[in-house]
Amino acid sequence: MSSEYLQQLSERERAAVREKKETNFSQMMKRLVKNKLAMTGGVVFLLLCLLAALAPLIAPYDYYSMVGPKYLRPCAEHLLGTDQYGRDIFSRLLYGGRWSLTLGLASTLLSTLLGIIVGSAAGYFGGTVDLIIMRITDIVQCVPGMLLTICLCMIMGKGNMIYTVIAMSFGGIWGTARMLRGQILMVRESEFVEAARATNVSNFRTILKYVLPNSIQQTIIGACMSIGGSISAISGLSFLGLGIQPPYPEWGAMLSEGRAVMRYYPNMLIAPCIAIALTILSISLFGDGLRDAMDPRLKD
Repeated sequence: MSSEYLQQLSERERAAVREKKETNFSQMMKRLVKNKLAMTGGVVFLLLCLLAALAPLIAPYDYYSMVGPKYLRPCAEHLLGTDQYGRDIFSRLLYGGRWSLTLGLASTLLSTLLGIIVGSAAGYFGGTVDLIIMRITDIVQCVPGMLLTICLCMIMGKGNMIYTVIAMSFGGIWGTARMLRGQILMVRESEFVEAARATNVSNFRTILKYVLPNSIQQTIIGACMSIGGSISAISGLSFLGLGIQPPYPEWGAMLSEGRAVMRYYPNMLIAPCIAIALTILSISLFGDGLRDAMDPRLKD
């Protein structure tokens, strides 16, 4: 009877833990849903991603086809007019979102993953590993992020999507690593981590199962907030001629093409400007709401 009771008690305890986790997650989601600005930002960003993904179905023309007169102003056939080659600006705007959003999300994902690996090693092992990683972080962060990205693009070659993602993500690795290291330093001496070490659990499993779940919250919020900065950076690179190269459309490249005639044909400049601003604003609103929702100090 005693063994059955202990087994039932263990099952009850496990159920209570699962219920507590579900309750915490549901409370976070409730706080997030109640934040109207955050939900608006999330919906707008998802809508932009959907429009970019469905560009071949939505766009009335190909992004490279010369379908009308040069510098045509907005009309029924061309909602945003045409550019200097007679290409439809609306179609190019939709296809350009594919490049801007994909590169922004990819660079943020890569820098976050590598930052988690580097930050986990520095925070968990400490000592010489921590010293070397932090000194490298100090050196890299002394260089302005955009300048570092431009230099890497010039070294690796411009116009290549993979090289552009690597160049953009390199500078973000170290900020993520520093943030996560600080969180891990507060977690690694906890009782559950010491218990895992005492039972000869491997370092990899200890970090993955016990350390990261209790210290990665700020990293997730930071990664969400940095997506807007990555999209702004890729637009800046393309504006300078170091990002996506013609004839492929990209919002920053479209800005660069329209700046020469912005006084006479502002439609070439206004459309990509609004797209970039709307994307960054929507991500910022959602990131702020996610930060508030995940903060355990907030109470309904």
